[in-house]
Amino acid sequence: MSQRHPIIAITGSSGAGTSSVTRTFENIFRREGVKAAVIEGDSFHRYDRAQMRERQAAAEKAGNTHFSHFGPDTNLFPELENLFRSYSESGVGRHRKYLHDGVEAAPYQQPPGTFTPWEDLPSDTDMLFYEGLHGAVVTPEVNVARFPDLLIGVVPVINLEWVQKLWRDKNVRGYSAEAVTDTILRRMPDYVHYICPQFEHTHVNFQRVPVVDTSNPFIARDIPSADESLCVIRFKNPKGIDFPYLLNMINNAWMSRANTIVVPGGKMELAMQLIFTPFIWRMVERRQRALGAL
Repeated sequence: MSQRHPIIAITGSSGAGTSSVTRTFENIFRREGVKAAVIEGDSFHRYDRAQMRERQAAAEKAGNTHFSHFGPDTNLFPELENLFRSYSESGVGRHRKYLHDGVEAAPYQQPPGTFTPWEDLPSDTDMLFYEGLHGAVVTPEVNVARFPDLLIGVVPVINLEWVQKLWRDKNVRGYSAEAVTDTILRRMPDYVHYICPQFEHTHVNFQRVPVVDTSNPFIARDIPSADESLCVIRFKNPKGIDFPYLLNMINNAWMSRANTIVVPGGKMELAMQLIFTPFIWRMVERRQRALGAL
């Protein structure tokens, strides 16, 4: 953790909804005049799209049916840890982008599914903002979770997570339902060992719970809407959280435990705004004081 160079990390599985949380933070940054260095977790995959297909085919031929994007063999965990360390210490680091589709790739004149070259972060940022799969990953070799000042987990109940992934990958990325299902099954061991354990390190978890039937996510025709869900918000350390204020500001919110508030799904973004804007104020104030003391 760092007062001069704070880090916010959003972590969650593929299809969890981390991109929606990122948009909320972008709105807060814009409103509060905060300049953040934005890091996408996909940029720390070890292989580009073509290489990953080759590696996966070779793994399956060797009998490994669980080769996935979730584990250490296919990600640059040490490089991610080094980025967090170097930024927290001196506000510097190196990053790149993963170009998901033709729109993202066009400005770089590269094929989709490739990485841009590594480059230095901008030198005048107020904080680092990470969104991806491994913002709180801990293994015997690395501990990424120790560096962020604010760690946020996005964890829909598993059937909803699968519904969201199936819908996105079929309708946005053009995959068949069979291909997406195969990916879900292949990733399961790494999901259990490298995704789920991160949420014991997060400071706040957002878990969307549908109130409609998602018992068979593989036949769902659409994603349950915000109004068809609840959002369970759990604080690891509720000290300093003004629950009476949140309950007063968010209609129909209630507390299920001493560290947990439940809000209507349609109020999830409002809850994020109310919860995280004061966090960012405090980060900016501490940063200004620390820089002024130099």
